[in-house]
Amino acid sequence: MLSHSIKLNPIFMVLSLRTVAIVIQIILLLFVHFVLHYHLPWFELVIIICCEVIFTFGSYWYFRKKQHVSKQSLSWQVIADVIFLSALLSYSGGATNAFVSLLLIPIAISAVTLSAPRLFFVACLAIASYSVQLWLMPMSVMHGNMEGHFIGMWINFLFSALVVALVVGRMAINNRIKDKAIAQYREEQLKQEKVISLGVASAQVTHQLATPISTACMLVDELKELSPTSDLINDLQFELKRCTDSLSSFRQMVFDIKEQNTYLISATRICADIKDYIALNHPELMLVTVECSEGDDRNVQANSSLLPAIINIINNAIRATQANNCQKVEIKTTCDDEYLTLEIRDFGKGFTQEKLAQLGIQPIASDQGFGMAVLLSHSSFERLGGKLVLTNHNELGAIATISLPLVL
Repeated sequence: MLSHSIKLNPIFMVLSLRTVAIVIQIILLLFVHFVLHYHLPWFELVIIICCEVIFTFGSYWYFRKKQHVSKQSLSWQVIADVIFLSALLSYSGGATNAFVSLLLIPIAISAVTLSAPRLFFVACLAIASYSVQLWLMPMSVMHGNMEGHFIGMWINFLFSALVVALVVGRMAINNRIKDKAIAQYREEQLKQEKVISLGVASAQVTHQLATPISTACMLVDELKELSPTSDLINDLQFELKRCTDSLSSFRQMVFDIKEQNTYLISATRICADIKDYIALNHPELMLVTVECSEGDDRNVQANSSLLPAIINIINNAIRATQANNCQKVEIKTTCDDEYLTLEIRDFGKGFTQEKLAQLGIQPIASDQGFGMAVLLSHSSFERLGGKLVLTNHNELGAIATISLPLVL
């Protein structure tokens, strides 16, 4: 019984059809010889069928463990079908054989499974095979009106091949485009469901934290009345104020996203906010920045989630850099005709290929967390028409490239 991967692989469909065709060919040869008593070149036909059987079983053996087969391998299989069928026809009547129209089957398979250039090649090969066999027909067969009949059959085959190649090929391309669009839509829906789930969880945690933080603020105020000069109480009050401000900012951000409130912000303002954040929270860090020139300092459409999304990416870069015993982060800002681009480079150990393929699409467990910050940031940039691309630097670390559309 074929496995699930084999059933989904188009090359095994081609091999299965060829196996059925071989069985039918053997049955027809026996029927023609023993029932109709036609004299056929048995030796040549048996050699061709044996080559076909060996090639088919060899292909089964070679592709049995491959889940994904290239279009080139599939096209070679279809070309082999045209060659085997042409060889069989050439020793069993050529263009006069009633089964010559079977050359349309490889064209139909190519129209469904192959690209347009490969389909064109297979169709030309099948048409050339039919044309050569018509050209090599002995003149003794062309008596009476049979010449016009065979030429009409050739024209009919040519027209049928073109119709199959163009119509079926166009339908197959449309189906592939629709399937790709549906797959992208489903992937986007799954990602949005994850983002919504994270947002709901964040809102619940924020709501649960609001009451204990308010109670803690009241207790600190009472302690400060008892000991107004205590540095420890002042530090605690400062940290609680930061928590309160963060909760207020989160509520405002949720409200702005819900109401779709946006504003314009310049590249200079973004860089200044990033510098202020790093100077306040990571004074030990060496920040290297390359900013836009004055003439390139244009605006982007932003909302309350833009700066926190950028800060999330920077925090990840800082953690990766510090985990590699380094204190350096580079941020390069450039503007072209359409996008403002921020390139944030860390000096960590970079990403594995598996993480690069999944970061920003789904949460990933790691030593630093689950990649939720990248997922949420990626979603924030997409809502603003931007994108986030993660790559490894060719020397050391990784680069997070944030592209935001400029307001023209």
